[in-house]
Parts: sequence; C-alpha cells; structure tokens
Amino acid sequence: VPVDGSHWLSMREVLDILRQRGHEVVVVAPEVSMHIKPSENFVMKRHSGPITQEEMEEDFKAFLYASLEEGSFLERFLKLYQHMKRLGDLAVSSCEHLLQNKELMSYLEESKF
Repeated sequence: VPVDGSHWLSMREVLDILRQRGHEVVVVAPEVSMHIKPSENFVMKRHSGPITQEEMEEDFKAFLYASLEEGSFLERFLKLYQHMKRLGDLAVSSCEHLLQNKELMSYLEESKF
C-alpha cells in the first residue's frame, strides 16, 4: 500500500526487482494519485478516495506556492502546517475509504495479502 510521491518512486524500483525474481506483486492504491500508475510488473488494485484529481493538483500547487511564499517565519510555518495537516487528514481518509471497500478487503483477505 504505497504512499504517492517520492515514497512511491523509491518503492517502484524494489517492486520491479521483486517481480524479476519471480514474486507476484500487488499494489493497492487510491484511484487518484500523482505517480502511482499501472505496470506490467504488478497487479494494480484501486480504491476510491476522498479527493478528485483536480483537488489533489490544486492542493499540491497551493502547498508548493506556500512553501515558496515570503513572509515572517511564523506566517510561513502556520501556512505549511495547515497544508501538512490537510495532507495528513487526506491520508487518514484514504485509509478509511480502503478499509470500507468490502470487495477489495475480501480480495486482500482471500489472497492473504
């Protein structure tokens, strides 16, 4: 169950090597993501999430803008904290969506994921 962004980019190499060594690799990911895309090297299982592609892209742009914005340390810290809190809330909500997906949870349980 990968996390989008740099975590996924690092994990992708490991998954490719596992597949080359004969392992079956299953990736469980939200339908909306920046970098997690299907591949011939693994089975992709998607689940719905709390955010649309457009909302995710807007959140990411707002975070980048806030991190480059000028202002006092306290102002910048508070803005970045708010963005990080939103990202954390989205991660928790995404996990809740995954756990509420009965079909996917049954598949994972039956396959001893």
